[in-house]
Amino acid sequence: MTTPFHDRTEVRDSPFTGLDLCAAAGFELPAGIRRPVFDDDVWSFTDVIGMARYISPNARVLDFSAITDPRWRRLAKEYIAALLLPGHEAVAVLPQARRFPLSVLTCRARLVGLTRFLSWLAARGISRLHEVTQHECDAYLLHAQYPSGGHDGAAAAAKTGMLAAQTMLELGMYSELFTDDRYQPGFRAFKGRAANKIAGYAPSRQNSTPPVPQDVLRPLLAAALYVANTIGPLVAGLEAQRRERQAEIERITTAHRVDRRRMKAVLRRHAAEGRPLQRVGDNEVKRRLQEGWSSEDPLLTVSFSALAQEIGFVQIAGGWWDELRAELKATAAMVGVSWPWGRSAAEIARADDGGLVAWTEPLSGRGVIGLANVASTAALLVIAIVSGMRFSELAELNVGCRSREEVRPGLVRHRLASKVVKGKPVGGLPDEWVVVAEAHDAAGIAELLAPDTALGAPLFGRFAFASRYESFKAWVNGPAGQRLGLEPIPDGVVTMRMLRRTLAIELAYRPGGLLAAKIALKHVSVATTEGYAARPGGAQAKLLAEVSEQEQDRNLELLLEEWRNYQDGVMPAGPGARELVEFFDGVDGQLAEYAKSAPKTAATDQELRNLLTRRAKVLHLGTGNYCWFSDPSRALCLKLAGTPTADKPLIGMCDSARCPQATHHPRHRPVWADAVEKNTVFLGNLGASRKTERRRLEVEVARAARVVAEIDAATTTTDDEEGAA
Repeated sequence: MTTPFHDRTEVRDSPFTGLDLCAAAGFELPAGIRRPVFDDDVWSFTDVIGMARYISPNARVLDFSAITDPRWRRLAKEYIAALLLPGHEAVAVLPQARRFPLSVLTCRARLVGLTRFLSWLAARGISRLHEVTQHECDAYLLHAQYPSGGHDGAAAAAKTGMLAAQTMLELGMYSELFTDDRYQPGFRAFKGRAANKIAGYAPSRQNSTPPVPQDVLRPLLAAALYVANTIGPLVAGLEAQRRERQAEIERITTAHRVDRRRMKAVLRRHAAEGRPLQRVGDNEVKRRLQEGWSSEDPLLTVSFSALAQEIGFVQIAGGWWDELRAELKATAAMVGVSWPWGRSAAEIARADDGGLVAWTEPLSGRGVIGLANVASTAALLVIAIVSGMRFSELAELNVGCRSREEVRPGLVRHRLASKVVKGKPVGGLPDEWVVVAEAHDAAGIAELLAPDTALGAPLFGRFAFASRYESFKAWVNGPAGQRLGLEPIPDGVVTMRMLRRTLAIELAYRPGGLLAAKIALKHVSVATTEGYAARPGGAQAKLLAEVSEQEQDRNLELLLEEWRNYQDGVMPAGPGARELVEFFDGVDGQLAEYAKSAPKTAATDQELRNLLTRRAKVLHLGTGNYCWFSDPSRALCLKLAGTPTADKPLIGMCDSARCPQATHHPRHRPVWADAVEKNTVFLGNLGASRKTERRRLEVEVARAARVVAEIDAATTTTDDEEGAA
């Protein structure tokens, strides 16, 4: 007779006993570092070479000690080892085991989920997994979703419940692997249903991350560009001086009572140069007041250690300044007391009115460090906003990541080298981002401000974006930023995901890129888009897909707008107008048929959208027209370029006045009217000898005027007919 698993008394070795986890997972460690072994209660992957920088040291440690039952602790180790090492011989034979390794970060989350489940079982007197039935699984699912007993927050509860169900399901998937405990033979939690269906979790196909509001993005980007470009180099220079001075101070070894004669010479030099004495920090002032100093004492804020350092001494003998009090008072009265850094700051143009102002007021050493952090954050924001790089990708930027390539005279391509971490093996995969010049220059400023400026050192490393952003906003909205004429940044949450989402929407909803117009530079959106599209399936594939999705949403909204214009009698113009009107007639007929078949049901907006969706997919935006690219063989731009089989129109070669797939609408009228006005002015300024140029401009004016007339006629035809009737 077969002995039930829970009645066995023999002690079996785990298939992972004594296993070097890093060697099995292919992780590299520096020489001399203790390697985590399966039998350890704490697995530390902190020193693994190439581990993504954004993962904090704490998140690289898997601690099993919170599981007090030794048998369950070994079960937890076997479970996590199986997730980390799917290729292990004991795991590969399991029919339901995962076939791809999970990251250390994900394994840590799985361990947290398992620890909670086992703790919940223990609190209810259940000491073995073979005692678990579907009743316990249902009860724990409810507990995980609504730990306080409430029934609100359904979306969050569904997601939390999915993670809890996943833990219970995977304990069954790896049941054959466990040495000391497992579910009853034949028991399948929730009958093997998918975790998301168990918890009722249905992720939305729409990206739920909101974009950064325009009233926040505009002053944020303007401030970041101004700080990075205008005062960034100045801050970097001041920070370099501070670091050099700090290194000199640290090299001082003389430590005894200050020489009065030499100190008097220092004071005379201050007086002769008109150089203020250095001020001490507020904490030191507070300490002196507590020791009995008078708040009216002229020496209350004077740094005596700074004076001692000027003659190469480390101050250790207190009270020497009492012997020189008269000389110190006289010097302080003559030159004043001030912070040491930025006393003679150069003047720069304010951000608002262009008026000249000193780029900084005098700063303490800590003030310089704080301002360097502000400038570094500005550089980080510029790169994040205009490149769309993820948090993990920004963390992998190194000093020396910049490169430039001259494509042709006057056209330079800028790149930033980093790593793609998401969904990649430990260490990530090297990749490059084609970026605009502002992002490239911002990375250069960040290199100067990095704590370690050696080649290959982290540019930003692992950073807390929320705190850095709040500090930057506080500086911009505070006295320093307002003195420089920066527009205050409104309150509101800004995250890395929101910045990435914003860029995708900006690129999708504006031809040529609204972000390019915001920073008023040429070819910005073209270069950025090239960075996303240069490697299909590479680092930016997901963002490119999101851009494409936003383009379709935008196209559908534009088509809906033209449908409503059609209903109001405002017709399209241009060579493709008749075809578009026929399409709208067909849609109108389909809606009418629907009304006949269901007379008590009105056609909804969603049904209209369904009818328009296919047409929206062929819409491409030109500067002064819509291109309905339904048939490449009819596209005039492809005929002119000699590429009739291309799958996209060449908008830059569009001649919408002649292309049979182009239409003009009221929103395009200002473009053509402006062309008429400007070319008419040019014609008036041409000399009599410029006959060829005159003929060309006359043709351009006539064509633009014809387009304007057609748009006006299509817009006013219905109104005229109604008036005549």
